[in-house]
Amino acid sequence: MTGQDGARPPGRLPPRVRIAPSPTGDPHVGTAYIALFNYVFARKHGGTFILRIEDTDQERYTAGSEAAIFEALRWLGLHWDEGPDVGGPHGPYRQSERLPLYRQEIQKLVEKGEAYPCFCTKERLDALRRDQIAAKQSTLGYDGHCRSLSPAEAAARMAAGEAHVIRLRVPDDGETVFVDHLRGELRFENRLIDDQVLFKSDGFPTYHLANVVDDHHMGITHVIRGEEWITSTPKHVLLYKAFGWEAPEFFHLGLLRNADKSKLSKRKNPVSVFHYRDLGYLPETLLNFMANLGYSMGDDRERFTVGEMIAHFEWSRVSAGGPVFDQTKLEAFNGADIRGMSPDKLYDRLIARELSRERMVPLLAQAQERVNRLDDFIPYLAFFFGGSLDYGPVLDKLKVKDRTPAEVATTLEAFAQDIERDPAAREFTAPAIEAFARGFCQANGWKNKDLFMLLRVAVTGRTASPSLFETMALCGKDRCRLRIRDVVALLRAQPS
Repeated sequence: MTGQDGARPPGRLPPRVRIAPSPTGDPHVGTAYIALFNYVFARKHGGTFILRIEDTDQERYTAGSEAAIFEALRWLGLHWDEGPDVGGPHGPYRQSERLPLYRQEIQKLVEKGEAYPCFCTKERLDALRRDQIAAKQSTLGYDGHCRSLSPAEAAARMAAGEAHVIRLRVPDDGETVFVDHLRGELRFENRLIDDQVLFKSDGFPTYHLANVVDDHHMGITHVIRGEEWITSTPKHVLLYKAFGWEAPEFFHLGLLRNADKSKLSKRKNPVSVFHYRDLGYLPETLLNFMANLGYSMGDDRERFTVGEMIAHFEWSRVSAGGPVFDQTKLEAFNGADIRGMSPDKLYDRLIARELSRERMVPLLAQAQERVNRLDDFIPYLAFFFGGSLDYGPVLDKLKVKDRTPAEVATTLEAFAQDIERDPAAREFTAPAIEAFARGFCQANGWKNKDLFMLLRVAVTGRTASPSLFETMALCGKDRCRLRIRDVVALLRAQPS
């Protein structure tokens, strides 16, 4: 057990905590929020902050996402002590590189009878779920069909190469109990806990097995994560018991929410750390804002540094509620911090962020063939900077013959959602965007020229610009997504 400040009793080692994101897209502000509390707690108690990449879900894996996670956390100043790029005594720190360990540990569970092979086909499982829904069962899940197979029969079927998964053998009765140090004691009836798949037929562990095995072998003492994992924690506690290992302490922070209290998601609001970085928010401001979402300094003070948070950190000041990610408040914080800088310091920040050689040279290359005076460059490039645009002067260009504003809005919304799901387009390069856009037109019955003009107007606020797809790539995914969302809202407000 821990004390009120989360510190282990005297004689125990300093805390070891981890942030374990999946490389499946842009780094989420929710990941940064959880990382902040892990980082602060580790620094408060002289502990270790670990970055682990949970990349066993190969279907959702996105190339480049791991590097983006590193970049986002470093930009925020949340530096880790052990991780894939810095090493450490408990590596490797990518789950895909730890497969032999998972195979070794799952074999132990099978031999102990704590887990068992399941040979049920997808067709059987789909039919089972349909039957359970039709019967209006309150709890959906696996029915234990393969639990009673003898070890000899199971071994023979595995030796014959029959496809199978490995499931956790959950006790039929009793309760699983654990303490969440932000919420108190939580109890779950075992009969309502599914025989969770631990090892998939493709030879990869599921999140549940890999998470527990890694936390144990990496010596994690405190698991600080989002409340969406509360319902998974009983399965993890059962796994610790099955292995005979001591479970860590659990802290589940509230999920970040939109103003309407729904879960913060990119369908409603920008959620990428890079969105806020690229629109000119200061990293220290974003950290201060996120700290305020779940932590109180105890003196009604809202403005404080990470160092001050570390110095005063106590778990009793952490809220378990779902904090609202108020972008208006973030904007006010950022404005106040910009106004608090000296002009010299502001100049240095501006050059480093917005006017660096790395940022400006590709933009200048786009404008070079289209302007006649040096004085024209900045006005011409204006749409590459900032967030929302004024569409008043080009509102009539958002009309498409024989299509209602609602139809146009629906198409643009689908484009923004589908390009995010497309593996080839996630890197958001000009060739990838173009290939996706042409395929989207063909699949949805749109003329290229009609959709391309809509995208040009949405992204630039103009009817003429440099190459559309080069422009979109240089504006960046988050800026494009924000502007397309603005146009969708504008069109939905138009009369049919």
